[in-house]
Amino acid sequence: MRYLITSALPYINGIKHLGNLVGSMLPADVYARFLRQEGETVLFICGTDEHGTPAELAALEEGLDVADYCQQQYERQAEIYKRFGLSFDYFGRTSSQENHELTQHFYQCLDENGFIKEQEISQMYSLEDERFLPDRYIIGTCPNCGYQSARGDQCENCTSVLNPTDLIQPRSTISESNNLEVRQSKHLFLELNLLSNKVESWVEEHPDWSSLTKSIAKKWLNEGLQKRCITRDLSWGIPVPRPGFESKVFYVWFDAPIGYLAMTKAWSDRAEERNWLDWWHELEDVQYVQFMAKDNLPFHTIMFPAMTLGTRKPWKLADQIKGFNWLNYYGGKFSTSSKRGVFLDQALDILPSDCWRYTLLAISPESSDSSFTWEQLQTKINKDLADKLGNLINRILKFAASRFDSKIPMGGVPGEAEQQLEAQCKKLMDTICQCLHSLEFRKATNALCALWTIGNQYIDEQAPWKLFKENPEQAAMVIRTSINLIRIYAIASYPFIPSTAQQIFDTLHLSESERTSSFGSAVDFSILQPNRSFDVPAPLFQKLDDEQVARLKSRFGGE
Repeated sequence: MRYLITSALPYINGIKHLGNLVGSMLPADVYARFLRQEGETVLFICGTDEHGTPAELAALEEGLDVADYCQQQYERQAEIYKRFGLSFDYFGRTSSQENHELTQHFYQCLDENGFIKEQEISQMYSLEDERFLPDRYIIGTCPNCGYQSARGDQCENCTSVLNPTDLIQPRSTISESNNLEVRQSKHLFLELNLLSNKVESWVEEHPDWSSLTKSIAKKWLNEGLQKRCITRDLSWGIPVPRPGFESKVFYVWFDAPIGYLAMTKAWSDRAEERNWLDWWHELEDVQYVQFMAKDNLPFHTIMFPAMTLGTRKPWKLADQIKGFNWLNYYGGKFSTSSKRGVFLDQALDILPSDCWRYTLLAISPESSDSSFTWEQLQTKINKDLADKLGNLINRILKFAASRFDSKIPMGGVPGEAEQQLEAQCKKLMDTICQCLHSLEFRKATNALCALWTIGNQYIDEQAPWKLFKENPEQAAMVIRTSINLIRIYAIASYPFIPSTAQQIFDTLHLSESERTSSFGSAVDFSILQPNRSFDVPAPLFQKLDDEQVARLKSRFGGE
């Protein structure tokens, strides 16, 4: 089986926040790293979503041409994701030529197959701005939940899909004017209603989807699919290849998911031996897994599959769609547009990436919304990373360096305690492995912490620093066991905290094969034999004190 993994495309308008990271890109990266570690063939694709209204608005605010703004933001985002250790095989852009061509190809297929309808619609026109307003240029009160900042395409609060004319007291996001009137404008629609049965059959083929993913897909299907407008009155986007539509572009949600295919093609074009269609045509040996937050689920469980099925081409559809709930920040949602919460560039200025990766995975909003707090971050760093993992490694290697000349000692025979340790390690490694295969990241992170805990219990019970005075041979065996345990920890930790794992690999002078063991074969206490040298690393993690937490809460509004 080969694994195609796509993460929801981060939007181009500014640096993303912690909620964006844990809601798609981070768990997708953990999954990709884990599968590669297990010896699987993986293609991990992501990129920036660059079309639509927010890009135009952000560029206007910055005083830049939209293309220049997107280029600048793409480079900024790509660098930050690299610093967070996200192991994309390719990080592309929806503004690429490949996406222009594939989006127009999708449209032409849908049109030829009778799924595109031309229709005049009532559309908001701003007298103040002297232009038609695309849906995201309009905000107002959601008619379903009363949220006062709902956009003209979707309510962020209740995830209802909307039309601008649905909003109560709508106003322009450009001028804040409510001096709007309804005028007629010609647009293209995708007739989702004609594709409803095909989409429903496809959804029913996947009973193993999470309850969140299934419930959102079935909510749409039960309400009855309606035709959906796929064009907008914008200058920035993919042109519509149809007479009379020269001033319009495709709706961002039409071209964005096609970007997954386009980015794979761009990756493929970089090397002669690659063929992107080997991943995207219906092949039984490809398992396609998507990762996204819940506001993206309607488009990936309904609209994108409907578009794909409507082409009547053998494109690969998702086998698994992993949806995440919201990560909240002190009673409210993280928000790029509202600049609420901690953003990724700020996060990296405060702490190393692995501190954020571990904490976010430990609180990932899988079964329900979860909340980020600075106190929680402090606990995860101080108790789990610094004490359970970092301190164990430091004290064992320091002691071994001082008593055994920085070499793994020989002597002693493993006994019942070591047998029990091995059995516990195998059980927890199996649990981590099973959880990651099942896309249960919070449980997997908890099992990783439990693995670190049993090592500390073993060291505390055996107390090699005391044993050394009474029985140096037995103390040598405990230290040798413990250093092999550190190797196991590095392998288990690699998908979660890869930078730290690499530090541990280097500290132990591990070969490439010793670093790349699968979870199933990792628990082997005979890999690192006597007389091998090692280094003593500087402390792997610095603790957060109460004063630092208070400053961070004050700085980021976490009161």
